[in-house]
Amino acid sequence: MIPRARALALLSMPNHIVITGAAGFIGSNLIRALNRRGETEIIAVDHLAHSEKFRNLVDCDIADFLDKEDFIERLQHGWFDGAVRAVLHEGACSNTMETDGRYMMENNYRYSAILLDWCLGEEVPFLYASSAAVYGGGKVFVEAREHEAPLNIYGYSKFLFDQFVRRRLPEASSQIVGLRYFNVYGPREQHKERMASVAYHHFREFMEQKKVRLFAASHGYADGAQLRDFIHVDDVAHVNLFFLDHPEQSGIFNVGTGRAQSFNDIALAAVNGCRALAGEAALTLEEIVGRGFLEYIPLPESLEGKYQPFTEADLARLRSAGYEQAFASVEEGVARYVAWLGQHA
Repeated sequence: MIPRARALALLSMPNHIVITGAAGFIGSNLIRALNRRGETEIIAVDHLAHSEKFRNLVDCDIADFLDKEDFIERLQHGWFDGAVRAVLHEGACSNTMETDGRYMMENNYRYSAILLDWCLGEEVPFLYASSAAVYGGGKVFVEAREHEAPLNIYGYSKFLFDQFVRRRLPEASSQIVGLRYFNVYGPREQHKERMASVAYHHFREFMEQKKVRLFAASHGYADGAQLRDFIHVDDVAHVNLFFLDHPEQSGIFNVGTGRAQSFNDIALAAVNGCRALAGEAALTLEEIVGRGFLEYIPLPESLEGKYQPFTEADLARLRSAGYEQAFASVEEGVARYVAWLGQHA
């Protein structure tokens, strides 16, 4: 519980940005992006049951840290009324293999609904993490109900909250922005373990075994040729800051590069990035396959009916909102990420 004197001190400074999921992958990168702009009045909210996530905050400057449950309790009792200028809600269970639907809905739907209702009551901008998982196995990735058909409970929890938001938007007097992240990769994701990006797993595999693995042919695609929209976490942070700077913009927006690339592209960039760390020359895809650096394995039965073989963000709505920055390609972004991992892993 927050001591009363400390809570009153918070209330005296109505300039805080709240970031939930602050010790997580995207949350911690958002804090660093805000820090680079000189923003340090940040209330970091997370649940550190897995305490190793604290490492993501070591080089971050924040005003306070609150446990998720403590934060919700204080929020509902008015401790933060008038003390917050924006909420960036990244806190969620992101495990797409989670089978406990009650746990998923409590974390990804109910928690989000509580925050949204508070933000609307306080007229505080609310930016939240949605997901491309809402599109399921479809081939059209436009922010419209007719294209949304999630394949797992994670995708459904995000989908359901998006519907909740759509009902609130017409009468909202403050900003609401849902950001549908596609396949995000980059620094500070190590704690995600098996749910970390393919790029991260390839780095670990190659450094330890001199070999990376991809799914073999499936869904009509050749070995490793399944396509996803892979986006570097720095680009995700830039999009968040854009909307933070433009409170007049509301809605649900795709956040991807707008260009699908193959898993083979990821593997090639990761292998060549690792080779660059050792001062070795880059290879072609054919060469890394021929040398045994890339191996194809069957799609696990557990993913049957739950796997997205293709995603590609339609960016028309994001661009029409005024976001003009270019996005890093897999070749650029993974090379930069592997170089970072070589220094920090």
